[in-house]
Amino acid sequence: MNIQSSKYYFPAMHVLVWGLLLAIPAFFLRGANLNTGLPPHFFLITNLYHIGLFYLNAYFLYPRLMNRRFWWLYFAAITAIIAVSWFLKLFYIQQVNPDFALTTFNSRIIFFPPFSFLLASFIFRWVVNHNRDEKNKKEAEAERMASELKFLRSQVSPHFLFNMMTNMVSLARQKSDLLEPALIKLSGLLRYMLYETGEEKFTLNKELEYLEGYIELQQLRFGENVEIRMDKEFTRTGSDCVMEPMLLIPFVENAFKHGIGMVEKPFIRIKTNVNGSHLFFSVSNNYNKENFSKDKNSGIGLVNVQNRLKLLYPGKYALSIQNNGEIYSAELNLDLSC
Repeated sequence: MNIQSSKYYFPAMHVLVWGLLLAIPAFFLRGANLNTGLPPHFFLITNLYHIGLFYLNAYFLYPRLMNRRFWWLYFAAITAIIAVSWFLKLFYIQQVNPDFALTTFNSRIIFFPPFSFLLASFIFRWVVNHNRDEKNKKEAEAERMASELKFLRSQVSPHFLFNMMTNMVSLARQKSDLLEPALIKLSGLLRYMLYETGEEKFTLNKELEYLEGYIELQQLRFGENVEIRMDKEFTRTGSDCVMEPMLLIPFVENAFKHGIGMVEKPFIRIKTNVNGSHLFFSVSNNYNKENFSKDKNSGIGLVNVQNRLKLLYPGKYALSIQNNGEIYSAELNLDLSC
């Protein structure tokens, strides 16, 4: 159990700190003749009183009055506390020692200590509030990012399904015998999407298997009409690394969507290189510029990927997209968690 999570941790720390602050002066001033004329237990009693002022300010006055509306009332209350403290101490001293004589030295001892305790209380309350606000801000930001990521994830499945249904319709129109095996392959991919990618992260091997299944499904439709080449290299083992699911597929989807049709000798080249926890992934394809520019929905998947990368891998990725009018290529360098 984390000791700081215990409900007794902070009260115990307060008791320890105050105990040390009270014990240290008593230890070093023991037997010293200060000639203050103050009662023997004056320092102990007044310091207990000052501790009360500390908590009065930290947990009542500051939280309720230190704001734009009542700040003037807060400082008026502090001034009143200091004045009342002065008269209360004098009243106590005179009750214990009627012959007490007020001097410049002992008047300072009586008057100034509340300032230090109240100042310490002010700083303590400010730090506590600042830390609380920072914590709330981080929690709100984390919640916002989680909601945004959930929304982005929810977009992946409909986008993928829309593209795949387009492929199935094409096979159905051709009355192709490949429609049945394509539907079987698609059901396997959908099972992965719906039931297996609910985890926050997924193994790199599983993601690459899903990617290969998608390419096989596309090959059933296009056959030898498009040259598809996929190179996979593991320089050092990275199969146990995990990554955000369905992060690579939009690059390949984009290549199939825009790299086939009205293109002479279409090709798609996919390269995957894993070196330890580093992933290099690239997809390139040739395309018809006129056909690409007419597609109003082009790039939806890639925009989604870029937003997910920003949320999930800040400072851990580099994405380069190049387009020279004939060949479109995307390169992703990504540091994974292993």
